[in-house]
Amino acid sequence: MTHAAPRRRAVLAAWLLCASSLAVSGCAWIKGMAMKSVASSLTETGTVFSRDDDPELIRDAVPFALKLYESLLESLPKNRDLLVATCSGFTQYAYAFVEGEADSVDPTDYETLATIDERAFKMYMRARGYCVRALELRRAGTEAALQRNTPGALAWAEEKDVPLLYWTGASWGSAIALGLDKPGLLLDVPAMRALMTRALELDETYHNGAIHGVMITLESKPEMGGSADRARKHFTRAVELSKGLDPGPYVTLATTVVLAERNREEFVKLLEQALAIDPEKNPDNRLAILITQSRAKTLLARVDDLFPPRVDPARPPDAP
Repeated sequence: MTHAAPRRRAVLAAWLLCASSLAVSGCAWIKGMAMKSVASSLTETGTVFSRDDDPELIRDAVPFALKLYESLLESLPKNRDLLVATCSGFTQYAYAFVEGEADSVDPTDYETLATIDERAFKMYMRARGYCVRALELRRAGTEAALQRNTPGALAWAEEKDVPLLYWTGASWGSAIALGLDKPGLLLDVPAMRALMTRALELDETYHNGAIHGVMITLESKPEMGGSADRARKHFTRAVELSKGLDPGPYVTLATTVVLAERNREEFVKLLEQALAIDPEKNPDNRLAILITQSRAKTLLARVDDLFPPRVDPARPPDAP
């Protein structure tokens, strides 16, 4: 008999003992190690999701993954990587699969649109909560300092903190953009801008210009101190950093600044540019490209609804 056999039996006995009674104090460390191992694997999934070519499959799978993340956080509440992964997961799901539903809804169906917006808003706030927890674990007192608009509130941040800053700002900013009817949220605009500004300072190339992509949306909102000119500058930089292989900036500019300016010609041109991008030239971002291009197709099909003919009030209704 080899020495390995007794070791295997000993390990098996330990697991059986834990299975029979997890309350036994001697087994707690095994359960803890297992959970940490699962959490580590989940937060290091690499491109398993992002390279997928079936958005519907991912749409159905992500809710289960998000609930799994939340379940793990019940036992690992101070796992920063898991908190950020949960924050980013809810933010991306809300944008891609919840807000995206509004593109195919009749623009006069205000009740349905309000329901979609409210659901997305709640998800963004949920995501923000997880990121703020991670932010506080990284540097206690940061949330309060941001909300007081304290100078240097993020001076401690380093390049390694860019994902945390980005997802905190993205989830928070998305919630504010949908909650413009909630006056209290507008007070958080300086905090959200501070997060994105610091992230840009540390690494504007993060995720091939993703920070600039978010800034297009934020700068498109006058209520949030935005500027259409600055939004367009962020668009240009986002396209440069992504080497023109990300349809996101095109669709974002079209649905924010250009739609607000009622520029149908530029709207169509931007969406057509988004659709012309070959997903296979950027396979690590294949899923996001396909989802964004699907949205672009839906918007193009509804261009007449989004840009109805202008009615001349001086002309009789039945005039040719």
